[in-house]
Amino acid sequence: MSEQLQSADIQLIQRILPHRYPFLLVDKVVDIDGTTSARGIKNVTMNEPHFQGHFPGTPIMPGVTIVEAMAQTAAVMVGVTLELSDKNMLIYFMGIDKCKFRRKVIPGDVLEMKLTTLRGKPGGKVWKFSGVATVDGELAAEAEFSAMMDLSQES
Repeated sequence: MSEQLQSADIQLIQRILPHRYPFLLVDKVVDIDGTTSARGIKNVTMNEPHFQGHFPGTPIMPGVTIVEAMAQTAAVMVGVTLELSDKNMLIYFMGIDKCKFRRKVIPGDVLEMKLTTLRGKPGGKVWKFSGVATVDGELAAEAEFSAMMDLSQES
């Protein structure tokens, strides 16, 4: 018997992640398969503040924000599966490896981020993920990254 895949809309995402505008970089997370994998969706729009300076007249989503969007997707995946909404979780990057950018991401694109857990377990603080970001099926970025999920914050 197969388990039904879960999803997270923006309301649930905001109950899991501490990020807010202008740094909340994932609109929904779908196909959550426990802590194994998930797919994040980011609708890229011209009204995002980084496009004012990156680059005037030629707006391109900064690569670091693509990696951040992948990390936020991973945190939501873990948060949904381990029921961490409303727990004041903070997430800290610990390392980024094998990061490559292959395609520009511009306003109007729908960025899809497929995340897979490489290491991590319920109750553990340190997790490692592999992420691939695509636009219309074309590879935009890929990276492996590790993060610490800290639940020790007081409400």
